Amino acid sequence: MPEKTEARPVTGNSRGMVSVLMARFSALGDVAMTIPVIYSACRCYPDIRFVMLTRPALTSIFINAPANLQVVGADVKHEYKGILGLRRLASEIRREFRPDAFLDLHNVLRTNALGFFLGIRGIHKYTLQKSRARRRALTRRRNKVMLPLISQRARYREVFFQAGIAVNECFNGLYEGRAQAPEAAFACITRPKTSLDEKWVGIAPFAAHQGKIYPPELMEQVLDRLIADTARPLKVFLFGGGGREAEILAGWAGKHPGKVISLAGKKYGFPAEIALLNHLDAMVAMDSANMHFASLAQTPTLSIWGATHPYCGFKAWKQSDKDTIQLPLSCRPCSVFGNKPCHRGDYLCMTAIRPENILKRISEILK
Repeated sequence: MPEKTEARPVTGNSRGMVSVLMARFSALGDVAMTIPVIYSACRCYPDIRFVMLTRPALTSIFINAPANLQVVGADVKHEYKGILGLRRLASEIRREFRPDAFLDLHNVLRTNALGFFLGIRGIHKYTLQKSRARRRALTRRRNKVMLPLISQRARYREVFFQAGIAVNECFNGLYEGRAQAPEAAFACITRPKTSLDEKWVGIAPFAAHQGKIYPPELMEQVLDRLIADTARPLKVFLFGGGGREAEILAGWAGKHPGKVISLAGKKYGFPAEIALLNHLDAMVAMDSANMHFASLAQTPTLSIWGATHPYCGFKAWKQSDKDTIQLPLSCRPCSVFGNKPCHRGDYLCMTAIRPENILKRISEILK
C-alpha cells in the first residue's frame, strides 16, 4: 500500500458520505494550491474523512493538516506504472479507504484511468474543468482575449461543489499566523533571529521554464544591492534545486559570507524550508512553487511574471496585485505554464524588468 499519514476515522454525515478520495499528482505548485481548498473542506465537514492521493515526495507539504485528512503517496511512475499499475492502485485504495466519491483535481490520463477503475465499482467521479478554450484565447499570439480566468483554487472548489460539498474559506495559512512555525523546525538551516530589527528575505530565482525565470545576472544585481543598501541587520536565503541552480546560488552566497545562505541542493526537506518561509519578512519568487509555499506560510510575497500572467489563474493565495511585478506587453501571456519559446526570441517580458523596481518593492515590504 502507498505510504500515508494517519488520521482518526470518521462516522459519516447527513449526506451518507464517509470517505472522499481526491487526487493531484503534479505539478508541485498545483498540488500546493489544493491546500487552502482541502483544509477548508475538512474543517467545513469534520465528519467526512478526506483522502488526498499525490506523489510520495509531496506528502510532506501538507503541514498541520486537519485531523480528518489523510495524505497518501503513490508512485505512479514506477510502483503503479501504466494501466495495470493504476488498476492495482485503484483496487488497493478502494479496499483501504472505501471512498464514496472520487474528486479528480488533475484531469489527466492517469487520474482519468484511476477514475474509470473506481467507477467500475460504483464510485462516482467529479472532474476538474480546465477551460482550455479560454486559456487558448488568453495566450494566443493575435487577438488575445485579455480577461482573467477563474483561479485554480476556485476550479478545485468547483469539483467539491459538484460532489455536493460546498466549501467556505476557513484556511488561515499553514501556521495560523506569521512567525508561528517552531524555530526548531528550521534549526538545521539557521539560528533564530537575534533581534526584532533583524530582517530575513528569501529569493527563489528559478522556475521550471525559461519564460518564468528572471535573468540570473539581473537577480544577482538585486541581491548585491539589497545587501549593500540595507543598514539594518539582514539575512538573505536563496531557494532552488540541485545541479546548475545549486552552483549558481552557491556562488552568490559565497560573495556575502554570513549574510546570504543558499538552501539549493541541501535537501533540508519541505517542512524545514516552509517553516523558515514562515519567519521571513519578505519573499521574492517567480511564478513557481516557492511563490505558493511562501504565501501559504503567510509571508509577504513579491512575484515576478514574464511569459505567464496572473490572469491565467495561478496567482499566489491572497496575493495582492501590487505584489506582482510584470510588464504591459501585448505579447503577454504567451503561455499558461511558461513552457513555449518566446515569439520575439529575446524574452523582453523578463529582461526589461529593472532591478530597481524589484528593490523598491522589497524595501516597501520591509518597512
